[in-house]
Amino acid sequence: MSERHEVPIGVEIAAGWAWRFLVIAAAGAVGIWFLRYFSEVTVPVAIALLVTALAVNGVDFLERHKFPRLLATFVVVLVMLTAVIGMLGIVGQQLSTQVTDLKANVVQGINQIQDWITQGPLGVTDSQLQKWVDQATATISSSDTSLIARISEVGTTLTHIVAGFFIALFSAFFFLYQGDRIWSWVVSLFPRAARERVDSSGHTAWRSLTAFVRATVLVALTDALGIAFAAWVLGVPLTFAIGVLVFIGAFVPVIGAFLSGLVAVLVALVAQGPWTALFMLLAVIAVQQLEAHVLQPFIMGRLVAVHPLAIIIAIAAGVIVAGVVGALIAVPLAACVNGVVRHLSDLSQQSLPLAEPPDPEPA
Repeated sequence: MSERHEVPIGVEIAAGWAWRFLVIAAAGAVGIWFLRYFSEVTVPVAIALLVTALAVNGVDFLERHKFPRLLATFVVVLVMLTAVIGMLGIVGQQLSTQVTDLKANVVQGINQIQDWITQGPLGVTDSQLQKWVDQATATISSSDTSLIARISEVGTTLTHIVAGFFIALFSAFFFLYQGDRIWSWVVSLFPRAARERVDSSGHTAWRSLTAFVRATVLVALTDALGIAFAAWVLGVPLTFAIGVLVFIGAFVPVIGAFLSGLVAVLVALVAQGPWTALFMLLAVIAVQQLEAHVLQPFIMGRLVAVHPLAIIIAIAAGVIVAGVVGALIAVPLAACVNGVVRHLSDLSQQSLPLAEPPDPEPA
C-alpha cells in the first residue's frame, strides 16, 4: 500500500485563496459584462441616482413645508430641467455669436504655424509641407468608412442619448418620489437573516453618496467660477461655455477640472496668443491648487475620504469599462464601497465576543 503524501499547509492555504479569488473575479467579470451589455439602461439609472442624491433634500424640504410628496417632486424636477435647458441655451448663444471669430483666429493661427515651419529653424520647404498635407488627406480619404455609415452611427448615438435622457429623467423622478419604497422592495429580495445588514449598509452607502455628490458640486462650482472668471478677465471668448465644461469635468476628481481647464488654455491660445494662454494656464493651476489643498480636505470630510491612489485607479477602471461616463460614476461608487466596508467592519468588531478574564491564580 502506497504511502499518502500530505499537501504542505502553505500550498493548501494558497490553493484555497486562489480558487476563491478566481470565483470572485469571475463573478465580477460577469457583473461588468452585464452592466456593459445593458449600458443603455444601467448608465442612465446610475446618473439618476447621482441626481437624486443631489436633489432629494429639496424634495424633503418642500414636503416638510406642507407640499405633497408628488407635487414637491414635480417642482424639483422642473427646476432642474429649467436650469439645464437654460445653461444649454446660454452656451448655444455664445457658440453662435463667437465661433465665427474663433474660426477666423484658428485659420490665422494655422497660417502662422505654417509660416514658422517653412521660415523658422526647421527649414521645411513649401513642397515638403504640401506633400505631407497631401499624404494626410489621402490617408483620411482612403478610410473604408463611408458617409452613410457615419450618418447611421450618429443617428444611432443620438437615439441612445435621447432614450437615456428620458430613462434617467423618469428614474430620478421615481427615486425622489418613492425611493424608500423601492429600497424596501430591494431589501426584501435578500434572505431574511441578511436584511438588517443589507438595509444598514444601503443607508450607509446612500449617506456617502449624497455627501460626495453635494461636496463635488461645491468643488465643481468653485472650479468653474474661478476658471471662467480668469477667462473673462483675460478676454478669452466662450467664457460661460468654458465654465459649464469645467463644472461637468470637475465631477471626475483630481484630473477632470484640470483637463477641461486646458480647453480654456487652448481657446486662449487660438484667440489671444501665447501670452494670454500662459496666464490662463497659470490661473487653471492656481484654481487646482486651491481645490486640492483647501476645498477637497475641508468640504469632502472624513465621511467620503478616499485615498488619491484609489481615486486614480477607480477613474482608470471606469474609463476602461464605460468610457467618460464610467469615469464620472467610478469615484462615487468607490466612495460608497468605502463607506459600506467601514460600516461592515465596525459591525463585525461590535459583534465579536468580549475576551473572558483570566482565571485567578491559586493562592
